[in-house]
Amino acid sequence: MQFIKPNINLDFIGKRKIAFILSLTMVLVSCASLLIHKGPRFGIDFAGGTIIQVKFTAPVEVDAVKQGLTLANVPFSAVQGFGATEDNEYLIRAESTVMTDESFTSQLADGLKTATGAGTEVRRIEMVGPQVGQDLREKALLAMFYALLFITIYISGRFELKWGLSAAMAGALMAAVYFFKLFHVSIPFLMAAALAVALLLFWFLELKYAMGAIVALLHDVVITVGIFSVVDKEFTLPIIAALLTIIGYSLNDTIIVFDRIRENLRKYHKDPLATIINKSVNETISRTLLTSLTTMIVLVALFALGGGIIHDFAFAMIVGILVGTYSSIFVASPILLAWQGRVQRK
Repeated sequence: MQFIKPNINLDFIGKRKIAFILSLTMVLVSCASLLIHKGPRFGIDFAGGTIIQVKFTAPVEVDAVKQGLTLANVPFSAVQGFGATEDNEYLIRAESTVMTDESFTSQLADGLKTATGAGTEVRRIEMVGPQVGQDLREKALLAMFYALLFITIYISGRFELKWGLSAAMAGALMAAVYFFKLFHVSIPFLMAAALAVALLLFWFLELKYAMGAIVALLHDVVITVGIFSVVDKEFTLPIIAALLTIIGYSLNDTIIVFDRIRENLRKYHKDPLATIINKSVNETISRTLLTSLTTMIVLVALFALGGGIIHDFAFAMIVGILVGTYSSIFVASPILLAWQGRVQRK
C-alpha cells in the first residue's frame, strides 16, 4: 500500500529551524506548567490515600455527593465525575487511608442514598499508603532512566559499533545513581543530573546516533507529561506504562530512519549530509505515517469507547504517538546534521 508517492522530496531538513523552535516552545510550556503545578498531579498510586468509586441509579449533583460523605463521616479531598455522564459514576478521593470493612461500605452507601435520594452502589475501594506511593514514584523514574540507558547501548552498538564504550558509560551512570541513592539523594534531582551528564558524555564521546535518539525520546516524554500537567490529568501507574510504550514506539521510528541514513551514506557518500538525511526521511515517511495512522485508529477507539479506566492511558498514547512521529522526523535526524557542523568547526 502506497500512502505517499515513492519519489516524493519534501524539504524536512530545510524546515529544521522552525521545527526546533516549535519543539523548544512545547518543552518550555511543559516545564513551565510542571513548575507552576509543582510537578504532575499524582494519582493515588503515587501520592497515597484512598479512592472510592460509586455508581448511582439516577443523576445526582456533586454537592449532594459531598453532603452524603459528610453524613457518612468519610473524609474526602475531591469528588469528580467518572466515565460517561449517563453512567452516573463518581470518584471520591481522600488524602489519607481509610479503614474499610463491610460496615464502612454500608454506612457510606446509606449516607449517599440519604443525601442524593438515589440508589448507590460502591463499586471499588483502593488504598495506598504514603510510603508505598513514594516508593512507586522512585521506581517509575528509575525504570524510565534505565530504559533510556539500555537504549543508548543498543543504538551506539548498532549504528557506530561502540558497544564497549556505550556499555561502560551506561554502567558508570547506573553505579553513580545507585551510590548516591544510598545517601537518600532526591530521586528526581538524581535522574535529571544523570541525564544531563549522559548527554554531555554523548557529546564528548561522539555517540551521535545515541544522542539523537535520546534527545528525541526525552522530547517526547517531557511534552507528554507536560500536556498532562496543562490539562490537569492525573499521573498514575498506567501513564508510566504508556510512557514506556511511547519510548519504544518512538525509538522504533527513529531506528528506521537511522537505518536508511546509514544505507544512503554508503550509497551517496559524495552528497552533502543534509541531502542524504532529507532523502532518507522522505524514503521512510510513507511507512512512518502508515504505522502512526493505523495505531491512532486503535487508540482513538480506546479513548472514545474504552471507558473511564483506560481513558487517560489512551490519551497519553495518542499524545505520545503524535509527538513521537514528529520527533523521529524533525528532532532525531537533524541532530546528526548539527553534529556535522560541530565536526567541521573542529
